[in-house]
Amino acid sequence: MLTGSSFWQRCAAILVLAVVVVVQAEDPYRFFNWNVTYGDIFPLGVRQQGILINGQFPGPDLYSVTNDNLIINVYNNLDEPFLLSWNGVQQRRNSYQDGVYGTTCPIPPGKNFSYILQVKDQIGSFFYFPSLAFHKAAGGFGGIRILSRPRIPVPFPDPAGDFTVLIGDWFKKDHRQLKAKLDGGHKLPFPDSILINGHGPNGAYFTVEQGETYRFRISNVGLQNSLNFRIQGHKMKMVEVEGTHTVQTIYESLDVHVGQSYSMLVTMDQAAQDFYIVASTRFTDKILTTTATLHYSNSNKAVSGPIPGRPKDQIDWSLNQARSIRTNLTASGPRPNPQGSYHYGLINITRTIKLVSSAAQVNGKQRYAVNSVSFVPADTPLKLADYFKIGGVFRVGSISDNPTGESMYLDTSVMGADFRAFVEIVFENHESIVQSWHINGYAFWVVGMDGGLWSPDSRKQYNLRDAVSRSTTQVYPRSWTAIYMALDNVGMWNVRTEFWARQYLGQQFYLRVYSPVESVRDEYPIPKNALLCGRAQGKSTRPL
Repeated sequence: MLTGSSFWQRCAAILVLAVVVVVQAEDPYRFFNWNVTYGDIFPLGVRQQGILINGQFPGPDLYSVTNDNLIINVYNNLDEPFLLSWNGVQQRRNSYQDGVYGTTCPIPPGKNFSYILQVKDQIGSFFYFPSLAFHKAAGGFGGIRILSRPRIPVPFPDPAGDFTVLIGDWFKKDHRQLKAKLDGGHKLPFPDSILINGHGPNGAYFTVEQGETYRFRISNVGLQNSLNFRIQGHKMKMVEVEGTHTVQTIYESLDVHVGQSYSMLVTMDQAAQDFYIVASTRFTDKILTTTATLHYSNSNKAVSGPIPGRPKDQIDWSLNQARSIRTNLTASGPRPNPQGSYHYGLINITRTIKLVSSAAQVNGKQRYAVNSVSFVPADTPLKLADYFKIGGVFRVGSISDNPTGESMYLDTSVMGADFRAFVEIVFENHESIVQSWHINGYAFWVVGMDGGLWSPDSRKQYNLRDAVSRSTTQVYPRSWTAIYMALDNVGMWNVRTEFWARQYLGQQFYLRVYSPVESVRDEYPIPKNALLCGRAQGKSTRPL
């Protein structure tokens, strides 16, 4: 028989054990403190004002493991509002943390905000970037890597090293000057150069050991240009694309469109010397090229020989390469079950959405649109207006499922969609440029792409078995790209061009994926620390 004191001791022991079990069962937390400032940078040999994170340009890599909780405390020491967004991180059930103006209030100057993210059921290579104004033209971007959990098999041996490679076009003009040009209704000029990890020609340096294999996580963080990436004398084996393990195809060079990320394995199988790493513009009359150095640690010989050229073929070569990128069906993803166990090609389509981009003048100023609607931001983030049921901020259905043929007009465009629907989205490009499209909150299967106009007969050429799943896809000139997407993530999600001037001038909209059941099973409640702005000011979130 237990005495009173021993009974309470036993209860206390059980309670402590329960707490320990809960804590042990919870996914790990990682904490980051990021100080955002302006600072002098010299990527092209002239002083520019860049956006630094903890004094770094580009910013620090964000390391994590599948299911980690990331607490990122961002101090905004700029003289203007600031937001970071997380390209490819799906923010499961939590679009409040997405870091675009349609979901998140900006961090005021001199203030801080803690993003609380979980990289739920994700692996792979991504990047973060500043989403407001035209800050992306000043830096503030960095790599994101989500590693597999130790017990989940990865379909290649651990590499000897893991490099983040951020490539992108770059302007010498200050980001405020570029923004003013766009605000004045003008197009951006051609960029001045290409950067590799924040450096111009011959600036970046990668040291390797002869005979070892390294992973290169390549992301195009630029503003408008597709880039071709290659390494002199070395072949690259693709192993992952934006969170999907791929069929391990060998490439001599790789087209990386704006906003896209790839993981390539490269074996250092050459004689000991230094080699060029090259990035150059694609599909442009004027070709911009920049180089970095691949340095064998036992090398005494500098880079030599001609810089390897980009593919001479243009669209056909790039299109065929894109079609060759396929999912490795037998490899595990973030979970132990094979990636091919989800048979997307056998699911009935519940809705087809066709999106056609366009460029035109509205009120004498350059604008860009989707299905004739050029997006204008509201005075309140759309997600907050939705949560607090604030009327007059946006209207669901303000953009059509299909092109209307109307003249371009301005609106805060929001498309409604049902939770758990399975949709087909067709991006149709009637222009002479290569476009790049991204959908926040989701990965989708790129089932087809071809020249000309899409029609229902185009479905006959879809890849319904091993299409790559990713979050950013290209659309070639006067061509179409089709994707399948399972709407399994409730929230307000940005659908946008990755051409940043076009995004800024209206080529985007929001997809409101809605569940009538207000349950944490479907969507998390508003964060306790959510910033409130616009017509949401004065409202209350949840008790701290």
